Parts: sequence; C-alpha cells; structure tokens
Amino acid sequence: MPGVIELTALIVSSIATSVVGANLLYLGTYALAYAGLAFGAQALQGLFVQKPSVPKPEDGSYNLKQPVPPLTYALGRVKKGSDYAALEESGGVAYHVLIVAAHRIAGYVQHYLHDDAVTLTGDIVTSPANYFYKGGAYVRLNTRLGLDAETAYPFMVTTFPTIWSNNHRGDGLATVLMTCATASSKDYLKVFPNQMPQHSAVIDGALLFDPRAPGHNPDDDNTWEFTQNLPLMRLWHLCHPVGGKLNYADMYLPDWISAANVGDQDVINRSGGTEKRYHGGFWFRANNDPVQVGRLMDEAAELVVYERPDGLIGVHAGQYVEPDIRLTADDIIRCTHDVNQRRASTVLAVRGRFTDPASRYNTVDAAIYGDPYAGEDTERTVTVDNQALQSHNHVARLQKLKYTRRNAPRVTIVAHYEAAKNVPYRRFVRVHLPPRLTEVVIEITATPKLSLRNLTIEFSGIVVPSNLYAFNAATEEGAPGASVTPLPPQGVPLPTNFGVSIATEVVSGGATAAYGLAIWDFVSDALVYELEWQPTSEIEPPRSVTSQAEETQVRSGYLSDGVQYRFRLRAWSNGASSEWTDYEIRTATADPVAPGIVTNADLTGGVGQAQFDWTAPNSPKYFASRLYLNTTNSMTGATLVATEYGAPAADDTRIVTGLSAGTYYGFIVAINSSGVPAAAVATGSAIVT
Repeated sequence: MPGVIELTALIVSSIATSVVGANLLYLGTYALAYAGLAFGAQALQGLFVQKPSVPKPEDGSYNLKQPVPPLTYALGRVKKGSDYAALEESGGVAYHVLIVAAHRIAGYVQHYLHDDAVTLTGDIVTSPANYFYKGGAYVRLNTRLGLDAETAYPFMVTTFPTIWSNNHRGDGLATVLMTCATASSKDYLKVFPNQMPQHSAVIDGALLFDPRAPGHNPDDDNTWEFTQNLPLMRLWHLCHPVGGKLNYADMYLPDWISAANVGDQDVINRSGGTEKRYHGGFWFRANNDPVQVGRLMDEAAELVVYERPDGLIGVHAGQYVEPDIRLTADDIIRCTHDVNQRRASTVLAVRGRFTDPASRYNTVDAAIYGDPYAGEDTERTVTVDNQALQSHNHVARLQKLKYTRRNAPRVTIVAHYEAAKNVPYRRFVRVHLPPRLTEVVIEITATPKLSLRNLTIEFSGIVVPSNLYAFNAATEEGAPGASVTPLPPQGVPLPTNFGVSIATEVVSGGATAAYGLAIWDFVSDALVYELEWQPTSEIEPPRSVTSQAEETQVRSGYLSDGVQYRFRLRAWSNGASSEWTDYEIRTATADPVAPGIVTNADLTGGVGQAQFDWTAPNSPKYFASRLYLNTTNSMTGATLVATEYGAPAADDTRIVTGLSAGTYYGFIVAINSSGVPAAAVATGSAIVT
C-alpha cells in the first residue's frame, strides 16, 4: 500500500467536476476509489465509450421509426415527436400509433401536425382548415396518458382484430393514435399540402415526487404531481433506474426541500413580470449518459450534488449561503493565488442558447452578456447552451454567472485538517489571508482532497462576491431576438380581378360564333389558370380550358348563341389548385347587331282570337319576330304570345287564339339570330269578343 493515501472527498460539483468523478457518485464507488479498481474501470468507460448526448429540442421534430427505439422520458413541459409502435392501413385510412413517452404524463397541451398548431373538436382536427376540407374529417387524434392500466384504442381493435386486441393497452406508455383518411386525387394536395402529417405535441411530462407535499408517497407515483421545478427533476433522476438508481431513503431530503424552495422563488424579468427562478423542462432517452443528463439539470438549477458524512445524498441549492467555515493564516499551510487577468484568456462575452416556448420550443439565441462585439470564433467568448432552460431571464442569469466565474481570481489552498475538515461538504468558504485575500469568499470548484499522511485538506476554487446571484433584469437581461411564428400553409392563391366578356369571331362559311374571354391579374410564373363554363340551365356538362404559364387571359370554346352561361376560374401550381372564384354570368351573343324594325304593323280582333299583320324588315340580320300582348297600351308588362320565323322583307301574319274577351294592345319586336332585339313596334288596339 502506498505511503500516502488520498481519499476523494465525497462531492460532485456541477461547475468543474470531471465526468469520471461524477460517475463515481452514480455507482457509489467512492469507498473503493483508493483501491484503484473501480476508478480505473469507470475512467476507461468515460474515456473510450461515446454515449449519446442529451437530445436537443429539434431532435424531437420527427417521429422515429426503428425496431426497438430507446425509451423516452419527458420532464416539465416540452414539445416532442414520438416513436412509432404501429403504422397500418385499412379502407384508405392510415393508423399511426405513436409513443410519446415511456411513462405516465400529466397531459397534452397542444398538438401539432408538421408546424401547424391544430384545434380539436372531439377527436377531429378542424383547424387548420385544410385538414377539415369541405367538412371532411381527414385527421383524428386520440390520446392516452400512460396510466398503470390503460385502455386499448377501439379503432385499432375493430379495424385490425387479427393483430390488435383489447390486451394492447399500452400500460404505462403515453400514446397518440393518429388516423389519416385518404383524400381524392384532385383534393389531396389541398388536404395534405406537406404529404402525410407529422405529429408532435407539447406535453406536461412526468409526475414527480415533492418531499414538501404531505400527500406524496415516495413509493407510490400515483400520488405525485406534475411540476417544472428543476431540483425536483434532479431528485427524480437520481432515484430512477434510468438515472442514479438510488432510493429516496438514500437522499437527505431537507437539502432537496431547500433546493426546491429556491427553484420556486419568484424573480423579476426584463418585462417587469415574475417567473420562477429554476423552472424548465427537457426530454431524453434511456440510452443517454446519465451523467450528462444529470449535469444538464445541475447547470440549469445551479445545483451541486454531494454525499454527506452520514452517507446520504445532499445538494447545495442554487443560491449564495453565508460560509460557516473561516480559514485564516493559522489554518492555511499553502495558498496559490491567480488573479486571472491575462488579456489572452479573459472572457469578454457570454452567449446563450435556450429552448423558447414562444418559438414552438425550438432552440434560439439569447442576448449576449458582456461585450456584444466580441468575435464568436475567439477563446474570449463562451456559451451557455442548455436545452432544459425555457426562459430568456433564466439563461441570462446563467450567462452572468459564467461571466463572473470565468473572470474570477483562482486559488488553491492547503489547510490543516482540523480547521478544514468540513470543507468537502460546503460550497462556499471564507478565507482571510491578507494582504491579497482579505475576508474573501471562495466557491469550491474542484474535488477537495484529504491527505491522511499530513492531515491536510487541499481544495481549489474561485473568489466570488457575496452578491454572486444578484441580477437586475431591467439593465442586465438584454433583449432577445424576435420569435417567428410559422404561418399555416395558405395553398394556391385565389385569382384576383377575374372578369369575363363575350367576344365573337367569324368562322368558316362566314358565320359569327361567340366565346368567353376571361382575364385576371398576374401573380406568379408558377401559376396556370383553369377556366370552367356551363349553361346556367345545366343542359350541358361543365367544360374547361387551362391557360399557359405567364398568361393573364384565356378563351373558352364556342358557345351556343343566345344561351346564358356561368363562368369561374381557379389557379393551379404543382398539382394543387386554389378554390374556384364566384360565378360570372354571361349570355352568349354571336351577332350583337340588331335588325331593323318591322313595318305595317296591325292587330285585328275576333272571337277569342287576335290577328297580327306586319312586314319584316329588309335586313340580312333579321331572324324572327316576337309578338306581345298587353291589356294596357304599354310594352311594360306585355306577355310574349308567339315567335314567328320568316324571311327579310316578307309580309307575315300570325293568329293568336284562346284569348278572353277584352281590349288588347299588340307589340312586335324583330330579333337577329343571337336574339338581339330591335325596337318594339306598336300594332294598335283590338277588341276580342
């Protein structure tokens, strides 16, 4: 055995403790460290095995499909995708069974399809409107919280009875069943503009044990409650099989109660509102390194986890505590002091990155603390990058702490054991060693070492002010960048300033034919336009024609002369179309020129009848004459009683029968082949007996 045995002090610092040292706490091997066996094995594991890092928020943007994905755990409020448990199709409907978390969760806050926040009516997605196109329920969402005894999805049981039964409950798994109905080919890109929906959700994650709550039983997770308190997340992680694998009986709960209380303290942010000091949320997988997961929470909540002399696991809360240990010149054997003011290494600025709920839980940059003009690619800038942070004020406070610590003077002290024996269990120590260290506060940043040969304690730290955690948000927080909210897809734009006019052209044989000419405003070269027309009487099926790219007009086919048509227009781009415009009603007129008026008009009465006599106009435009009767000498309100077809300049006669006795006034109107009328000509009056 070596002459000098130095035992590692039982403290894990979130500030500067190595990965190897932190791993020792999880495995409880400090007692074996001096033998060198467990320490060496763990060191090799930490040095040569690269474990997956804690996922960034963006890593949860997509749902994972693989045979056996690692289990996921969500703490606090997070937005994440899921892991596929099943993807089947039946009757044109796709059934997605998605595992959101491998444990019970508190609830679902907001569902997303791609980047679109959705609105549910029952289980039907009714907003954005494209998923509820023309009142069709194309997407449905059903959820389970992950209770100890869950209920199978009835849709899956009835649709796939050979592979899914009531025993497929998903006990202890928070899941979502998303069903997507197939849309018709012409409407598919309107309903699903981004193809099959990609589901994600903002969830309130795991229920956590809170030693402050009288009703919480550490052995019954059904008595626990949801919280965003980071110290309580750390407590849960240390006592969970995916983390420290300890028991709540192994924890010194008064320390954890104090840390939780600090986490729930109100702080003032830059807008003048209040928020909790150490609240946040994140998610991780079971194969993530538990040391990295633990450090994430330690940094976010300013925690220092350590083992107490009684063997219980305690924690130093994220606040300044007035030191109860004071070392003077009589207690100190050796002191190394570094003022840390070298120009090459002094930190000028601290950048920050955090998960912003206002940006749909994506990682965004915080305002720079310090010199905003310091270059990013220099050793004189550092970054606080922690996905558990969900507040700009929170990350700004950590930026200031990192700025202070990186520029703080550094000390290494060797002190007599009797005066410094409790140093390994403290976070702050006061030192009085004039002239350079006069009543200074030292924050311990490295593992203290005990020398049994010399009975000394050696520790390293930084000189910090007693107001280390003071923060004035109004002057120190800075303004974060503006958050951008993605808009839901608008689809192909509706045509603007759509109009239709009836035009004519001469066809073979000298005849004149009518057609519709549609116009609209130019929007983009990517759009083409479809014009549809149909008689208002619907005696013919709709017909359509498509314009060329970059054109702002298109003509219909030839129209039946004198028939009333309805026209509408829509735009197309890459297989997707806009909605139709409102109908424009037009009457097809191949010949707009009216014939001349009739001459020699006369009306003669008789028994139950009246006789029209006239001479047709001598005009090539003449096609027919319309005969009207009225009981007053006015064309207004006259009734069409007959249409007489004839040749130009011919003398025509027409007897109208079935009239009741009375005095009648007649009117004759000449029309062309398109029905364009000439002026009405009165025939006089006649008495019918």
